[in-house]
Amino acid sequence: MIEVLRLGHRLPRDCRISTHCCLVARAFGADKIFYSGQKDKEMEDVVKKTVKNFGGLFEIEYINDDVKFLREKKENGFKVIHLTMYGENYNIFRKKKENYLIIIGGSKVSGIFYKESDFNISIGKQPHSEVGALAVFLYYLDLKMNFDNEKIKILESKNGKYLKIKR
Repeated sequence: MIEVLRLGHRLPRDCRISTHCCLVARAFGADKIFYSGQKDKEMEDVVKKTVKNFGGLFEIEYINDDVKFLREKKENGFKVIHLTMYGENYNIFRKKKENYLIIIGGSKVSGIFYKESDFNISIGKQPHSEVGALAVFLYYLDLKMNFDNEKIKILESKNGKYLKIKR
């Protein structure tokens, strides 16, 4: 199981970037995203609508206490991967058959997340967005992506936009 924790969602500032974190997590094969900070029903509704239309079993959930949540995940056997520009190069990480919680930050990530994480992984050692880091890392993991029950399927096309819509 691959789950993502988006830290410190702020309304209205982070609406777009947090939504993109959710969409990238889903598109690249994560099972669920949790977020802390401010609760955002509108973002949750967008993600749920995307899953309903494009398929899959992806879920979104708000959590109030991200540190407590992190510790509970570790107690339940999850390996914690914190994506940061200050960590070790991502290509040192080797995926095993384990449950992972991938942490992506917001503004000023607390040192507790660096200390409590099993891996602090860097995507490039330069300032970057959490959306980009998450996309690169999930792509690197090469997860199987299966989106059953989709109402809308995007078809491959050299030119143009083509959809298959189930009625």
